[in-house]
Amino acid sequence: MTSANWIDLQQDGDTGIETIRAHFEGHAYDPHWHDSYLVGFTEQGVQQFHCRRIRHDSTPGRLFFVEPGEIHDGHAPTEGGFTYSMLYLDPAWLQRELRQFSSAAHSSGEPGFATTLTEDARLIVSVTRAFASLRQSTSRLARDEALDTLLQDLVPHLGWRERRRDDPRLPAVARRARDYLHENCAEDVGLQTLAEHCGVDRFRLTRAFKSAFGLAPHAYRVQLRLSLARRRLAAGDSPTDVAGHLGFADQSHLGRWFRRAYGLTPADYRQRCHR
Repeated sequence: MTSANWIDLQQDGDTGIETIRAHFEGHAYDPHWHDSYLVGFTEQGVQQFHCRRIRHDSTPGRLFFVEPGEIHDGHAPTEGGFTYSMLYLDPAWLQRELRQFSSAAHSSGEPGFATTLTEDARLIVSVTRAFASLRQSTSRLARDEALDTLLQDLVPHLGWRERRRDDPRLPAVARRARDYLHENCAEDVGLQTLAEHCGVDRFRLTRAFKSAFGLAPHAYRVQLRLSLARRRLAAGDSPTDVAGHLGFADQSHLGRWFRRAYGLTPADYRQRCHR
């Protein structure tokens, strides 16, 4: 991270919600995904990122939404960079809370965003107030009221759908490869071994996998490991233990990839989640 870039991240112990305010100039993030629902807005500059295979340019006053598992990156294309504020909403918390007052919710469904970018001044105010309530030493009642307002203002941007199953349009070979990587996340699986498991040659496997998931198998496995690492670090595991458990060569290897995806070192992220 350059001297001009900074990240201020905290995690709320009761809800699991992470609050982040950050500034970047030039390159911000490599392609990655999160296990959370991301709801944020651009404060200053042009926040450029790819999501759902489309390039988006968010400017002041615009909100952006990213669902769990959606690959996205970050870049500042203009001088002065960009600044943004964002909430990482835990999926279990979000679904549980939405079902308390959303008539559109149903027990077998999950929420999803209709768009990636939108303008909604009311929701920006709600995000700002929720952000402050999670950061400040306010009463639980004040925090809960701020979060309820956030949820109410978020509902118009959400739709409910059946839980995701494998898209039949995805090549079967790509789905088999993905499942194998999830089952053997920490193992040093070679592309040839993966191709043989799927019954195709390496080149066909790579083409099918990139077409289905937007990343080559190796890059996908790295992001899978990073997502699991983030979860374990937030739970309090040490970077050394996380690196060894998830198949990184060592703590430095984990750190290099972690910084590229999230802009923080594993140790710094762990500390910020346990203040």
